[in-house]
Amino acid sequence: MDVTGAAPTVSEFCNRHDELPGTDAADDGVSIGSFDDILVNSSADTRQDGVPYFLSPIDLQAIKAAGVTFVSSLLERVIEERTKGDPTLAGEVRRELAGEIDADLSAVRPGSEEAARIKDLLLERDLWSPYLEVGLGPDAEVFTKAQPMSSVGTGADIGIHPASTWNNPEPEVVLIVNAHGLIVGATLGNDVNLRDVEGRSALLLGRAKDNNGSCAVGPFIRLFDDGFTLDDIRRCDVSLRVRGEDGFELNDTSSMAEISRDPEELVGQTIGASHQYPDGFALFTGTMFAPTRDRGEAGLGFTHEVGDLVTISAPELGALVNRVGFSDRIPRWEFGTGELMRNLAERGLLKA
Repeated sequence: MDVTGAAPTVSEFCNRHDELPGTDAADDGVSIGSFDDILVNSSADTRQDGVPYFLSPIDLQAIKAAGVTFVSSLLERVIEERTKGDPTLAGEVRRELAGEIDADLSAVRPGSEEAARIKDLLLERDLWSPYLEVGLGPDAEVFTKAQPMSSVGTGADIGIHPASTWNNPEPEVVLIVNAHGLIVGATLGNDVNLRDVEGRSALLLGRAKDNNGSCAVGPFIRLFDDGFTLDDIRRCDVSLRVRGEDGFELNDTSSMAEISRDPEELVGQTIGASHQYPDGFALFTGTMFAPTRDRGEAGLGFTHEVGDLVTISAPELGALVNRVGFSDRIPRWEFGTGELMRNLAERGLLKA
């Protein structure tokens, strides 16, 4: 249903969430086609021009991401750093860290006295890194993943930089937060990452994260209501499936229950008296996956190949499906905020 007559953007819809419940807005909307037909046409491989297809379900919201919120990904970030982005050294460093870090980091609350004790221990062993600081310290890592309007939806191609030789999907739950700091719903996201680039230097995070098509969100936003709340997100299981044209297949499932910082804490560290988002924001809560299974030569671990089909799914949130291509060969991002404003103006949807 087209409900732009009630709220011309998803951002405004979320900001006015209390006064515009989804069911009432849909009652006043105009049908634009059947769900099944639109979903079928969303695949980039078979999409027909002039027929509706699903976009990313966010528009003007800032696209933010929290990093190092799961122990498994925390240690993999340290491995990237210590290998300087060289995947051939990852196995050796992984074994070294397993021998050196004898504490169960999953049981450590960031910012606690126990976390401070482990920090001192790691400093003594020359094992400290910026990733352990945000994984164990009081301040979360929150960064800008991509620009508003740049994310792609289900069925679209996702992009890896052609110069990257070590990269992976980062399946995450994405919180939808309005301008008032209220978490109004959730969706799924793929925070595609170049491990070799970030591993060379944490200061290359922007280059590793923000490439054409490297941010996928969808398939839809599920709004919170009496039957679906933040507690459902706290305990939801997220699955990852990668199928390659080379016959490679990877399947894994993990749980949001393993997150080291509560979703409300991550939101609280993103918005407040010192930082506002008048159009709201989408917050990636951090990946619970760090694929390490060898895809080819032993010890080299996992990296994407062009043509990989990536499916991120959760029973509560549906499935986000995208195919991997090079960021300079998939469709360019050309519909930005300016184009959105012109589109809304032409349709008479910009009102005082």
